[in-house]
Amino acid sequence: MTNPTPDNQEAIEKVRDLIKGIDTAMLTTVSEEGLVSRPMKTQDIEFDGDLWFLTKKDTEKFHELLQNRQVNVAYAGKSFVSIRGKAELVNSTEKLKELWNPVYEQLLETNYDDPNLVLIKVQAEAAEYWDAGNKFKMARFLFRRLMGKSNEGTNMNRTVELD
Repeated sequence: MTNPTPDNQEAIEKVRDLIKGIDTAMLTTVSEEGLVSRPMKTQDIEFDGDLWFLTKKDTEKFHELLQNRQVNVAYAGKSFVSIRGKAELVNSTEKLKELWNPVYEQLLETNYDDPNLVLIKVQAEAAEYWDAGNKFKMARFLFRRLMGKSNEGTNMNRTVELD
């Protein structure tokens, strides 16, 4: 990620807080038939504007990313976050080793020095989130909606630019 502006840094920190602790994300790619979403393990590193995932080169998602780098990553847990960005396929044994988790040995049936492994680096461009973790904000949001009032100012749902 390039040097963020203060506004971007604040947005990055908000998204980081919202996705922290969510183990699985849905990665959406573009295939010849249309959009395809798959569960991916979230890396145990702090979000800085980039997301990292592991895959194998002999998968459909790898070939889809060669054709179209536009992706979306969705998180659902204590909050709901949808991140739009561009994916880059990265061949780096050092980065694989840094991100490696023993769970991958069983999940992917391989180890970090497998030449068929590749990293997917998603450079986040924008994120939309629904901050469901704050019970007071959620109650206020729902109350205003039930009363037929505008939800402006509740900050429950926002779209932020990240790049």
